[in-house]
Amino acid sequence: MIKTDIILSGVGGQGILSIATVIGEAALKNNLYMKQSEVHGMSQRGGDVQSNLRISDSPISSDLIPLKKCDLILSLEPMEALRYLPYLSDNGWIVTSSTPFKNIPNYPEDSDVLNEIRKVKNSVLIDVEAIAREVGNTRCSNIVLLGAALPYLGIPASYIEDAIKSIFARKGEEVVELNLKALAAGAKK
Repeated sequence: MIKTDIILSGVGGQGILSIATVIGEAALKNNLYMKQSEVHGMSQRGGDVQSNLRISDSPISSDLIPLKKCDLILSLEPMEALRYLPYLSDNGWIVTSSTPFKNIPNYPEDSDVLNEIRKVKNSVLIDVEAIAREVGNTRCSNIVLLGAALPYLGIPASYIEDAIKSIFARKGEEVVELNLKALAAGAKK
């Protein structure tokens, strides 16, 4: 049985909704049920962006994930990952960027934020920006993060690869290949 409840979080402009689009495309093209809810907040001003994404091989009643039921928090900003910690199930995973996006004047000390994430038994901190730089473009940091989350998605990697090919095809083969390379680089970490 496939059932994965995912909270995607970050700051406006980081590509959270692109991750949701890729995962959603992968699910739908492979006959899975999906429900999605988005909160954009002040996303165009560097504010928080959050999306509930629920995927299953059977019908889904609600697009919102209840407290303590989230299987995966996937975040491009570490403090935003902590914001949704009450939703994480006891066996859930956090996969997050280790690089803060300091969009508020009183952002906590980096070490304090990262240490809180490390307290979660199932957590992965990854420097997605450094890996994306190695791949060739920091704009694919979001896809690097998606690659790191592949083992926890409950969706075969080939579905995600096919979705990337479909979604980015209109931007040209070079962009498709860059994103596939970013996905593979994230998966290796």
